Amino acid sequence: MKETKFWTWHVLTGGVILILLGLHMAIMHMDLILGLFNPAGGRAIEWANVFARSKQAFFIAVYIVLLGTALYHGLYGLRTILFELNLKRGMQTFVNVIFWIGGIGLFITGTYAAIAVKFI
Repeated sequence: MKETKFWTWHVLTGGVILILLGLHMAIMHMDLILGLFNPAGGRAIEWANVFARSKQAFFIAVYIVLLGTALYHGLYGLRTILFELNLKRGMQTFVNVIFWIGGIGLFITGTYAAIAVKFI
């Protein structure tokens, strides 16, 4: 039952990633049509536009949610693949601990980066 809960979260995070990456694709690759996210005008990847978006609370929240969901989705998927190799119980525990520590470390680092830009 515990694995079913984790798998359900895996599928839900896939849906969230799909929506947020769709938003990313629309903003970054349809910038001529949807220029409203480009306050400095021009291309979406120009530094002035990137900097302006990173100071908006909406985009900071989107970056953090996308980071968390992508980390969970990717690490849980990799964990599932590794566990299908019939690892011994001790190795499974090791993989779990490494993924937890690595995932939390990456999440803290990415969240700090997303928030720190606002104060530049």
